[in-house]
Amino acid sequence: MTDFDLESLVHLEETFYDDGYQGGFAHGRIHGLIEGRALGREKGYEMWEEIGFYEGFAMLWQSILLRDGKQEGRAFQHSKRLLNLISTFPLVNPSNVETSPAVGEDDAEMTTDIPKLFRQIRSKYKALCTTVNVRPKEFEPSPEPSY
Repeated sequence: MTDFDLESLVHLEETFYDDGYQGGFAHGRIHGLIEGRALGREKGYEMWEEIGFYEGFAMLWQSILLRDGKQEGRAFQHSKRLLNLISTFPLVNPSNVETSPAVGEDDAEMTTDIPKLFRQIRSKYKALCTTVNVRPKEFEPSPEPSY
């Protein structure tokens, strides 16, 4: 009679399950990265579109107020603070940066709370709109460009 290994037969289902899990996990990881990058690009574009609108709005009002000689007013201060907040918005994707900062870099740049900063920028925009007596625009991202 031939030797028959019952131990391998008992764990047959578990072996197939583990092989399927490993293959599915690797496949899901690849597709998850691809979809994540596409979604990140789309959301990043929407965020920068909104930030660019706020920056242009603040620069416009700052130049108008400078032209009219109203640098000491509340509106000028709001536009200045709004532009300052916008300048602190990160220009790179923090998830692509290594988790430990390089020598000479400060830790604050690595831990920017983007949603909090975005809320602050929106509130400064609304404050500027109130001081210059302009109704704030509820920002809606533009439709996807067709290439």
